[in-house]
Amino acid sequence: MSYLQALIIAIIEGLTEFLPVSSTGHMILATSLMKIENKNFADTFEIVIQLGAIMAVLFLYIKRFFVSINIYLKLLVAFIPTGIVGFLAYKTIKHYLFNPFTVSISLVIGGVLLILLDKWSEKKESEYKEVEDLSYASAFKIGLFQCLSMIPGVSRAAATIFGGIFSGFNRQQAAEFSFLLAIPTMFAASGYDLLKEKDNIHSEDIKLLLFGAVVAFIVAFFAIKAFINFLTKYGFKHFGYYRIALGILFLIYALAAGIQLSA
Repeated sequence: MSYLQALIIAIIEGLTEFLPVSSTGHMILATSLMKIENKNFADTFEIVIQLGAIMAVLFLYIKRFFVSINIYLKLLVAFIPTGIVGFLAYKTIKHYLFNPFTVSISLVIGGVLLILLDKWSEKKESEYKEVEDLSYASAFKIGLFQCLSMIPGVSRAAATIFGGIFSGFNRQQAAEFSFLLAIPTMFAASGYDLLKEKDNIHSEDIKLLLFGAVVAFIVAFFAIKAFINFLTKYGFKHFGYYRIALGILFLIYALAAGIQLSA
């Protein structure tokens, strides 16, 4: 992987990590289009640079973690389902599902669901005054929704926002909880992948990973603010339209260009 390729993928990660469009899906598609040969390292790069984007959340929401211990407990409960499923199914998911075909289909299906969610949640009032007022049962439910995001193209942000709204949040609160839940989830995913691949990562690879993480942090910092403003004004439907169009276009392109769609 060249530094130019790393730059492109890191920018994509920063822009899409917290949008309901699937950052992993976009990076897999970009990797396929750029014909990056070392797929194992490319998969690791896509996962590890998410740490940079997560640091942007910590920077922007650091005050939230000093308000009450409740937020830590609720995030822990929400993380448990993903942690268990991810630990048990890590190898299978990475081997069989990290491919353009899975991503394209997931983008289209998720896009349709986002359009439906937009109509359903447009005037929905929150059942909670603050994000940390969420019940433990509802936090666990959001964690179950997040498990769906292990399928590339589903989008962790989309899955947790769905779960948040169905658990009583309004749109903005669901997005904020999704940002916060990304912290333990992505730290665990990145750490686990690094541990598994440590023997295959060389000094030049470490430089690429650090470079990608820094770029992802900078881009994500601005993307988070822009997303909240956009969500408040326009809702989810435009993300749904985008997902559907991207998924269909890539399927057509891949078939015409002979790109391998499956693992």
